[in-house]
Amino acid sequence: MINDHFLGFGLGLRIPHFEDVLTQKHNVDWFEILSENFMVDGGKPRYYLEQVAERYPVVMHGVSMSIGSTSPLDMNYLNQLKKLMNDVKPRWISDHLCFTQANGVNSHDLLPLPYTEDAINHVADRIKKVQDHIGQQMLIENVSSYLTYKESGMTEWEFYNEVCQRADCYMLLDINNIYVSARNHQFDANDYLDAIDVSRVRQIHLAGHTDYSDYVIDTHDHDVCDPVWDLYRRAAKRFGAVSTMIERDDNIPAFSELVQELDIARNIATQEIPLLNQWNAKEEHV
Repeated sequence: MINDHFLGFGLGLRIPHFEDVLTQKHNVDWFEILSENFMVDGGKPRYYLEQVAERYPVVMHGVSMSIGSTSPLDMNYLNQLKKLMNDVKPRWISDHLCFTQANGVNSHDLLPLPYTEDAINHVADRIKKVQDHIGQQMLIENVSSYLTYKESGMTEWEFYNEVCQRADCYMLLDINNIYVSARNHQFDANDYLDAIDVSRVRQIHLAGHTDYSDYVIDTHDHDVCDPVWDLYRRAAKRFGAVSTMIERDDNIPAFSELVQELDIARNIATQEIPLLNQWNAKEEHV
């Protein structure tokens, strides 16, 4: 059985593809927007977003909530986020398990947290406050990381599971980020996938990265590589039908090329989840 919240296979809505999304016939089921890009009144981005949201399911994905920061929650940001939610009516919203700000300075990067009991309590409490403010559960994404903390007393996946359980939120599981962090910190990515709470996973991200041999950087400027596809196959087998999308933020190819790459994800998931054959057939006739 396919869950009601399964949207199918989507792409990030990017400016170069606005016209293609609305004028091409394509095999894309839904779109994810970067929330901060649309927190404006009027203008070209909002015009196209309104057109897309009338035709496709949309979800919102943020990069500036800084849920792990020790600074107070930015209520101005949360109010703008809630206004956009009311306008767009997304299926859900998400942000990252990280902090981006410290002492009033925005790093413009997704900085990892120490994996400690204090950090779990701190982040879970802040997620609850955000959920109360926006009036719904949110999704929290695992980030790629390039450093570790001496204070960390557990694995990243133990930390991630516990935060989501205590906050009663869902997971946006980024398969590429698992691969990147596994390479950088020399752990087994399969151990990560196998430990994640199946009931919490609501969305999956796939993306490319830059491989410098000794370390890997999550850049979203390459095609998804074979090892990440292999991890996704394992994820599809373990988690079942989960709304899946490809992120591309730089070196953006033609829309038709991204749709072809998305078909790889669709084909892998359908091989591992036979019921998707019926779901795909139904969507083709909508």
